[in-house]
Amino acid sequence: MSKQRITTPPWCPFCGQKVGRATDAIERKMHEFKVGRCQCGAVYSSDPTGHNIGSAIVETLVLACDNNWDFAWDLLPEDDYLTGRVEDYDELTHQVVNTRNLDGRPVRGILYFVRLHTAITEISKRVKEKKTAQASLLNVGAEQNPIAMETVLDPKRKRIKATKQDVKRYADLGDIDSLVALGLDDKKTLRLLQRLLYVADEQQRWQIAWVIGQVASRVASREPGQVAELLHRLFEACSDSAATPWGMIETLGEVIAGRPDIFGAFTRHLLNYMGDSSTQSQVIWALSKIARVRPDLIRETPFYNLFHFMNHPDPAIRGQVARLLGRIKATEVESQLVALTDDMAEFSIWEDAECVNYTVSGLAFEAVARIQGGKV
Repeated sequence: MSKQRITTPPWCPFCGQKVGRATDAIERKMHEFKVGRCQCGAVYSSDPTGHNIGSAIVETLVLACDNNWDFAWDLLPEDDYLTGRVEDYDELTHQVVNTRNLDGRPVRGILYFVRLHTAITEISKRVKEKKTAQASLLNVGAEQNPIAMETVLDPKRKRIKATKQDVKRYADLGDIDSLVALGLDDKKTLRLLQRLLYVADEQQRWQIAWVIGQVASRVASREPGQVAELLHRLFEACSDSAATPWGMIETLGEVIAGRPDIFGAFTRHLLNYMGDSSTQSQVIWALSKIARVRPDLIRETPFYNLFHFMNHPDPAIRGQVARLLGRIKATEVESQLVALTDDMAEFSIWEDAECVNYTVSGLAFEAVARIQGGKV
């Protein structure tokens, strides 16, 4: 005799209340699950496959700790927080199906719940307030990108299809407005822009990276999901040992710096590519680009691993590290930066799709001035 199918709305295992559908978090991450909060204070994430238990629990715990990874790792289960789960969850219909099958489709989803003890919740809030205050002080004087919502287009309009020819023409012209409109109409636009990075000409790669950054920051105001997908593709391409990541890391820096409020959590993953000499300069450039608008994001990474690059034989790396450390006001290495002010080696880097000449000394002076609170 077949089991009778019963469907019920999902509930919180701690208070028994019905919970709402999990949604994408405002701040996007490398490993993403849809998340939600219960009225009792518990937070939860949705794993539609039921195969990512470890990742889902970690993300839920970090979310409960206000995205403070260091604080989350110091907590102990049972002593500091409780966990729970609701199995047989179908994310599409937002209901629990006891037969684990719905209209011929397997249902294997799980909602993972974490609720911090009251004392830990209060500590987490104080830690967050302290970090926010420190970030505000650190970000004083940093360049702020104006953020505006893109105009809502008429849903009844005829959508424009993106073609390789149109995307390349707009990119060559630097026509950001047309690319943004195209990106909001056809999600294929960002993928076609990414393909344009595969050119041998360095100037073209920097131009395309800048264009993608401008387009992505505006598209993200309406559709951050497709920009997050672009970031995932770029990181995947950078990690492919069989391919050369032409322009990928530079593009990551442009996109994250364009909307650090949404994609700032991706910053720490850039450091994974400092072990390869072929990408070290690009990573430092990307981190410096982000530090120009949100130095606190760099401060939250193990940036001290970059200190020894101030003695690198390549002047471009020495100069860019000096600029980066100045932008995050790294008082820890002020004396080493002062020593670099005598380094007159010259190099060129790209800024907003233009090649600019610098000296290590000039950027070191700028870094020291920032650290000492003077005018740059």
